[in-house]
Amino acid sequence: MPEAVTHRLVSAGLLPQSLSERLAASRRRSIDIARPLSPEDMTVQAMDDASPTKWHLAHTTWFYETFVLGPHMPGYRRFDDSFAYCFNSYYEGAGPRHPRTRRGLLTRPSSAAVMDYRAHVDASLATLLHDVPPDPTIHQLVELGINHEQQHQELMLTDILALLACNPLAPAYRELPEVVVDEPASTVQWLSHPGGIRSIGNDGEGFCWDNETPRHSVLLQPYRLADRLVTNAEWLEFIADGGYRNPLLWLSDGWATVKNEGWIAPLYWELRDDVWQQFTLAGLQPVPKSAPVSHISYFEADAFARWTGKRLPTEFEWEFAVAADGGDPPASDDVQIRPAPLEQVARSEKRRLHQAFGAVWQWTASAYLPYPGYRPPEGTIGEYNGKFMVSQHVLRGSSCVTPAGHARLTYRNFFYPAQRWQFTGVRLAADAGA
Repeated sequence: MPEAVTHRLVSAGLLPQSLSERLAASRRRSIDIARPLSPEDMTVQAMDDASPTKWHLAHTTWFYETFVLGPHMPGYRRFDDSFAYCFNSYYEGAGPRHPRTRRGLLTRPSSAAVMDYRAHVDASLATLLHDVPPDPTIHQLVELGINHEQQHQELMLTDILALLACNPLAPAYRELPEVVVDEPASTVQWLSHPGGIRSIGNDGEGFCWDNETPRHSVLLQPYRLADRLVTNAEWLEFIADGGYRNPLLWLSDGWATVKNEGWIAPLYWELRDDVWQQFTLAGLQPVPKSAPVSHISYFEADAFARWTGKRLPTEFEWEFAVAADGGDPPASDDVQIRPAPLEQVARSEKRRLHQAFGAVWQWTASAYLPYPGYRPPEGTIGEYNGKFMVSQHVLRGSSCVTPAGHARLTYRNFFYPAQRWQFTGVRLAADAGA
């Protein structure tokens, strides 16, 4: 998911020690994600939308150096002045940067040098939090850095998948730890919602990004929402019925993309000996029919919804329905390497709306726009979100590779409508009478 910045840098009352522990844990997790990779794996860039693992490890470190240590630690010594150019992402106010599309050409600095860079910054952060008198501004910036690195941890896994999918040897990043039981998915149940004037957006509790605020009212018409995600089996029916060959199902830009890119199935799918296979972080696997479909674009999600006679939900319909069904997900460390079938997921007795979190990000019909009254934060650290609020669509929920604690009801992910390298899927909606 694209990185973002916060409107309210909220540390949620965290004690400095607990913040230090969370910081250390988040930094270790990034290294753990990279551990199965070779230095060569960590350097290559699969496509313009993806970044090398080495770059992610360095960029998240640059973030702390630039926004926390440089301004707030007396006498801090930068590890290498050239790293600012190599590992800045989008922050124009922080100076010039290496082009995003050419990050895979950064064979230097080496992966070992990036690890040394992380160790240097981590030691300085530990000193800062231990020795400098308690400072809410520092603690809030560290909280921001933790959430920023969690975003990149998800990106690391999706970008690793994109990279390994390019390899003719079809290597696995990690073996599947579970036995996949591919039983037929349950029949979709349609959950009715009465509509009305509803409050949307973060309520001020805990950390949030600026694009989740301010909380405001929206008018919803009565609607229905599917209790589960669309499955691979249902997508196979769409393919068999000529869904990728019927221009009447597609938006104009979507149909142009289908023709130009030669799409015939979701990303990472291929037909071998008349059997659909899907490349995953566990290598090439048979498509599990009862698992939620993933790696589809907004264009595909919209065409599929039209094929079924239904539609995509708005982000406000999604948020209100999930809020009414229990709100934020329970704390969990259950991170998978591919979306699990519903039958393998423990259904909460309190939830009727399944797979809201932890499977795939769910496309909505909502354009990515600012909420009424939105104001971007001042300064360089606040330049990210506002300038990207155009030509993209909002996704809600979280995916199987979203870090624990990084999913919440009001989170607004966003991508361009043709992008599909992330774990993106679809939940159908319908008007009350449809």
